[in-house]
Amino acid sequence: MLCNGTAFAIAGASISLGVPMNRGFWKAGHWPTLLAAFLYFDLSFMVWVVLGPLGVQIAQDLGLDAAQKGLMVAVPVLAGALLRIPMGLLVDHLKAKRAGFIGQVVVIAALLWAWLFGVRSYQDVLVLGVFLGFAGAAFAAALPLASRWYPPEHQGSALGIVGAGNSGTVLAALFAPSLAAALGWNSVFGLAVVPLAVVLVVYLAIAKDSPDSPPAKPLREYFSVLRDRDAWWFMFFYGVTFGGFVGLASSLTIYFNDQYGLSAIVAGYFTAACVFAGSLMRSAGGMLADRLGGIRALSIMYALSAACVAVASFGLPRAWMALAVFALGMVAMGMGNGAVFQLVPQRFRREIGVMTGLVGMAGGIGGFYLASSLGYSKQLTGSYQSGLLAFAGLALIAFSGLTLVKIRWRTTWGAATMTAARI
Repeated sequence: MLCNGTAFAIAGASISLGVPMNRGFWKAGHWPTLLAAFLYFDLSFMVWVVLGPLGVQIAQDLGLDAAQKGLMVAVPVLAGALLRIPMGLLVDHLKAKRAGFIGQVVVIAALLWAWLFGVRSYQDVLVLGVFLGFAGAAFAAALPLASRWYPPEHQGSALGIVGAGNSGTVLAALFAPSLAAALGWNSVFGLAVVPLAVVLVVYLAIAKDSPDSPPAKPLREYFSVLRDRDAWWFMFFYGVTFGGFVGLASSLTIYFNDQYGLSAIVAGYFTAACVFAGSLMRSAGGMLADRLGGIRALSIMYALSAACVAVASFGLPRAWMALAVFALGMVAMGMGNGAVFQLVPQRFRREIGVMTGLVGMAGGIGGFYLASSLGYSKQLTGSYQSGLLAFAGLALIAFSGLTLVKIRWRTTWGAATMTAARI
């Protein structure tokens, strides 16, 4: 499992318009910390969304309706979003490595509880989902851990590689349904502890906090960043790109099962293909933004993802057609995630810890909205169309928002006299 995830990141990191990554990148920072941050993020994402790939089997055993299934997979996403704020604060007060360790211990304890005592009701699933949110909060530790080692011109590449830890969702979709069919879905929680523990040991052994980490600020100063309108724009932009990615990653196994009658295992494979496409391309999105500018790259991604989600909403006649459209949409969202985080460190470098938490929280809230809205759309209308169309509309609004801010950004903090990065 670790080899698979690492391969995804290496493959993605080698893609930048067909050009291998500049050798100067590897000398600019601390690659063992970059690797540790990726592995930590990858396995955290695997368990964060595990209820999605297990959703079909859990729903059958517990007798859940469409709305309950939607909420079941959405709760970990929302919990992860909200927990990114305290995790961001811990990063700035305790430094990123220690904060990440604390979060991972909580996740391992929650999985052991679920495995040893069993998940026997819908309420138990929701409680577990809240604790799995700590895995989603890993975002707020992993990205600053790596980001603080790299100069502005390499931010997109570094954070794109760490962000390729989204590939952990591929591992969940590939293996969780099959393991559940063979051993029971409750056993999957216990099995997940093994790779988590291995990665935690590696993380503790090779990750280092950057000597350039900013000193902690008084608590009241952390949220002063919210007085800056750019912070709200970044939160919205990431709410669409990452929200779309994680919302679909959590929901597609159930979607393919309901819409096309695929078995839980085959639906998991279809989901894995879509998520693989998106997670693989996150690092490419960061590098594309380094080369073309984050605003231009992000604009392309919003237009493409809106078109794909809108097409999928009309209920394509064959499952393979839906697979192709969702995969292309996930590619756009994954690359958009990398493009957003090429821009954020340029604007908020000294506040990157708390901004990573805030922007990550917004991304998780976007994912919660998409996953839960799909469930309620199916419950109330018998179709997923309205939920998908609403999200496509948000992508178009984000596209319009970029058009509104790009001139101001390129002539102020993104001007050539202010940063070496392309904005």
